[in-house]
Amino acid sequence: MNRRQRNATIFALLAAVLYALNSPLSKLLLGQVSPTTMAALLYLGAGLGLAITGGVRRLAGIKSTRRPLNRSDTPYIIGMVVLDIAAPVLLMTGLTLTTAANAALLNNFEIVATSLIALCLFGEKISWRLWLAIGLVTVSSVILSFEDMSSLSFSAGSLLVLLACVCWGFENNCTRKLSDADPLTIVVIKGFCSGGGALAVAFARGETLPRLLPLCGALALGFVAYGLSIYFYIHAQRDLGAAKTSAYYAAAPFVGAALSLIIFRQLPDAAYLAALVIMIAGSCLATADTAIQSEQEISA
Repeated sequence: MNRRQRNATIFALLAAVLYALNSPLSKLLLGQVSPTTMAALLYLGAGLGLAITGGVRRLAGIKSTRRPLNRSDTPYIIGMVVLDIAAPVLLMTGLTLTTAANAALLNNFEIVATSLIALCLFGEKISWRLWLAIGLVTVSSVILSFEDMSSLSFSAGSLLVLLACVCWGFENNCTRKLSDADPLTIVVIKGFCSGGGALAVAFARGETLPRLLPLCGALALGFVAYGLSIYFYIHAQRDLGAAKTSAYYAAAPFVGAALSLIIFRQLPDAAYLAALVIMIAGSCLATADTAIQSEQEISA
């Protein structure tokens, strides 16, 4: 492994760790910030932080090698923004009703949603490995979604987290259509448009801005867990490629779950541990499938 690849590996792992901060720290802030407002501030923090990063990049004379956005991208930009408004609102609301550890693991359902949407709407093929991974992640999500397996009491919070994953699954497919454009521009649009839209929804629901300290905390978390995470992810992709970067980034939900258990001092029960093992198996299969597909495309 050369120096550039080693640095890229560090960037990929850093991106995963930074995103893993989202569920546990958002759970802490939700005691002082309303759910929809929290979702808005997270994206606004990402947009503001990346806009500053872009300004610094321009001052340094660094120009993007990617194409600018054009009119044909408009439908995908609108879809991306609308879905990025809905998804974090659902996630933050779900976090108020379920544990941060559950929510962190359930984020892996995004793999299922993204793959099935790509199959149904865009005709992408799904291998047997990915079908098996989808099945395992779905089984794990079902286990995590029931508060009491003996009485099959369903968790509304888990359902909202799963719906957030479905929204992000659609959003991932919209963003895929923009993948050859400047990624920094895309993240800034995501941040300001989605954050502004979510804030308008929050005000319409009667929510108000929190006090200065939690407001700054939410903006800072958004910059780190959303903005910087994506920024480092993009840097890692340049030298590792999409498959290897995804393999490292797949650690994020498990790091988030571990942090949640530590921060909130919650001992996992047998159902959670069973779901964790199944989720790890499903994530490993999905990552392996991505790597194999990438190698086949390169060899072709």
